[in-house]
Amino acid sequence: MTFATIWFVLWGILWAAYFVLDGFDLGAGILMNFIAKNDLEKRQIINSIGPFWDGNEVWLITAGGATFAAFPTTYAYMFSYLYSALLIILFGLIFRGVSFEFRGKEENPRWKRFFDLSIFFGSLIPAVLFGVAFGNIFKGLPIDVEGYHGSLLQLLNLYGLLTGILFLSLFLYHGGLYLSIKTEGEVQKRANSFSKKFFFPLFVIAFIFLIFTPISTKLMENYLKVKILFFVPLFLVISLILSGYFTFKNKPSRGFLFSFLTILLTVITGIIGLYPNLIPSSLDQNYSLTIFNSSSSEYTLKIMTIVALIFVPIVIIYQIWVYRLLRGKVRIDDILKNENSY
Repeated sequence: MTFATIWFVLWGILWAAYFVLDGFDLGAGILMNFIAKNDLEKRQIINSIGPFWDGNEVWLITAGGATFAAFPTTYAYMFSYLYSALLIILFGLIFRGVSFEFRGKEENPRWKRFFDLSIFFGSLIPAVLFGVAFGNIFKGLPIDVEGYHGSLLQLLNLYGLLTGILFLSLFLYHGGLYLSIKTEGEVQKRANSFSKKFFFPLFVIAFIFLIFTPISTKLMENYLKVKILFFVPLFLVISLILSGYFTFKNKPSRGFLFSFLTILLTVITGIIGLYPNLIPSSLDQNYSLTIFNSSSSEYTLKIMTIVALIFVPIVIIYQIWVYRLLRGKVRIDDILKNENSY
């Protein structure tokens, strides 16, 4: 296995880690204005994700940094071709982060409503557009010798939108289960009820996505060449079903664990089908950006591998420690007692 292939695998894992971890707080941010019925309940939801959301987004920075260092040509073209979509995502994440910190600085209802909407749209827009972006990458972008021939509106094609809806649905379900675990009282009851009601629409959307993927993309080619790889999407379907089973059995922690696995396997399924492409061309395969024509030198990748083997485990251990330390439920009484809460 070459270093380029190793970094393709790491690149996919980093994106999967980001979607799994930031997925639940994006989902919780979208649900906040619907599940919470008053200011205290909204604060309960914000405090449940407050200690984690910025740490989760470290994986987004890491995934972007890995793309830049390991596949600089792909990084350059990706941020050129998808510039508008990625800029909108960035603004959404900025407004969302600012809203968490500034919402509680004033008691003015208009002030809080503004930041409530910022949290909603700052969570909704990245959830959808990340799906749209990856849907178009799976599908292939119109690239030839003259460059990219698409636009922001052309990214909103049927398969791109379907992938965006899938990502949004996965994050909403994931966020609902997370709130079922981290909160108590009425918020917990509503979150649990939402997760049960939303599971069937999610299952239908996932089923439609699986039908359209071999029609709209060439992701199945790798699976047909190495048939044992079909176990990955098979485990994806099983994990989704098991998540629903435990959710309906009122075991949200186990449901959340399998929801975690479902998102992870969804991204991995797409990455396996993409290999060795990073940005395939829908016009001519010769103009696709692959791990072979857009990677850094072997020496650079070797140094990066050593650095990753040292520091990535440290980051993982730290995040596990943080989640374990703050694993308790967020209670309204605790929010009222704690002046430093959101």
